[in-house]
Amino acid sequence: MKASQFFVSTLKEAPADAEIISHQLMLRAGLIRKLGAGIYSYMPMGLRVIRKVERIVREEMNRAGAVELTMPVVQPAELWQETQRFDKMGPELLRIRDRHGRDFVVQPTSEEVITDIARQELHSYKQLPRNFYQIQTKFRDERRPRFGLMRGREFIMKDAYSFDRDQAGAKASYQAMAQAYRRIFDRFGLSYRAVAADSGAIGGDLSEEFQVLAATGEDAIAYCPQSDYAANREKAAALAPAGPRGAATQALTRTATPGSSTCAAVAELLGVPLQTTVKSLVLATDEGSKSQVWLLLLRGDHEMNEIKVAKVPGLDAGFRFATRDEIEDHFGCPPGYLGPIGLKKPLRIVADREVALMADWICGANAPDFHVTGVNWGRDLPEPDAVADLRNVLSGDRSPDGKGLLAIERGIEVGHVFYLGTKYSQAMNATFLDENGKPRLFEMGCYGIGVTRLPAAAIEQNHDARGIIWPDAIAPFTAVICPIGMDRSAAVQAAAEKLYADFLAAGVDVLLDDRGERPGAMFADWELIGVPHRVVISERGLGEGQLEYQHRRDPAATRVACADVLAHVKGRMAV
Repeated sequence: MKASQFFVSTLKEAPADAEIISHQLMLRAGLIRKLGAGIYSYMPMGLRVIRKVERIVREEMNRAGAVELTMPVVQPAELWQETQRFDKMGPELLRIRDRHGRDFVVQPTSEEVITDIARQELHSYKQLPRNFYQIQTKFRDERRPRFGLMRGREFIMKDAYSFDRDQAGAKASYQAMAQAYRRIFDRFGLSYRAVAADSGAIGGDLSEEFQVLAATGEDAIAYCPQSDYAANREKAAALAPAGPRGAATQALTRTATPGSSTCAAVAELLGVPLQTTVKSLVLATDEGSKSQVWLLLLRGDHEMNEIKVAKVPGLDAGFRFATRDEIEDHFGCPPGYLGPIGLKKPLRIVADREVALMADWICGANAPDFHVTGVNWGRDLPEPDAVADLRNVLSGDRSPDGKGLLAIERGIEVGHVFYLGTKYSQAMNATFLDENGKPRLFEMGCYGIGVTRLPAAAIEQNHDARGIIWPDAIAPFTAVICPIGMDRSAAVQAAAEKLYADFLAAGVDVLLDDRGERPGAMFADWELIGVPHRVVISERGLGEGQLEYQHRRDPAATRVACADVLAHVKGRMAV
């Protein structure tokens, strides 16, 4: 491709609403242009990146035995009503009506449609296992779309769905996809981790996320440097401390703590470690017209993990934070000084594993400006109704595999694999006939990759002050030839055209910048766009029989003999 035939549209400054570096650089490099909130046009330069991502995904999905199809973007509501997701999914699901008043949705994912295809097309166990995938536009009506393609409303996603006759087969299909994903992300040339994850709204039991490591990532990943353990922080188990619980050594004392409504403020006022304080979180569950109030107790330096809380029996059907009236009705005190001693009304108490083994701890006294010190289970209050893992893990916690201590790093989710079981086949009565002629529900898996999110994640991981630094595999062009004064020098033009032809013949994805730009502007464009390999041709260099080569990460150019440039570039290209 020649630049004069392509479309290069760079900006010196990013729009003011571009908040993170990938959003800024994608706009400045001319990869995307904003059409509306969370909706972007993929410009020619950006589309080349997306197509390279898609090509790698297709090759590895096909290699793994998956078969490509395409499902409609607009889907009848009836299918979503079968699984009850039409109502349950909430406002992120865009609902529309046609001219006849019939309900439809704009797909955020396609479990319902693919399950409908399976129940119509897969009749016998002899047709299994089967894996279908698509690369298709999705739409999720994000409340606050932001960060460009990182959290847009319209996006391109690869979603695949496996169908098996039993759990063993489904788990084998899951593992095949998990390995295919590792091959895909290895080929992208990005630093990533595969981490155990919660299945969220999709459902299912077995789940892994593929996280591109980046300091700006929204997700926290817990991993053990001494082992292979890695999990999304929302999934990582916080091990119970080694027991037994310590003996009481302090008397129960009501202590004045004026103006100290947080654990941190109380610890500072009393001159004690924050780890000796206990925070009170008040939740409620609703069943018909009746409500049950719950008190969760966590150590003062810990944060509640809502995913884990939602798995506590009694809270697993859904919970909310209690209202101020409910709190005052049970504690006789507004939030800020709450605790489990001296309650006005009984409630259910769930203690985190750490709190259940604490002695001589501090909590609110259920009176403004007062806390209670020297609190001990058994002596000062009954044992909790339940003990559970309620918190986020911290760096330095013991790894759940027992092989070291956890560390925390940030990541951007770009892929997710799920074992769904019969969640959707049961809801939609999708069955096949087994070897005995009896109907059985399909065992399913679901596997997604954020095709348009991945380039943004790659940029978050690979950039500098000058712009993007693409891995070879997904760069819009692998190499760029920059002739200086091509419009003024026949020798430079001839050398540029020959080198361009040689690169094309060797299968290098190359662009020849024949726009006639000044060297500074030309170099700035390609550094901003992030093409990995650059060759500069000048009259002076040709006179000395040399060209200049510079990888996007190199601090300076290297002089290479004209005859050796192609071999030199190919030697530097990622294998």
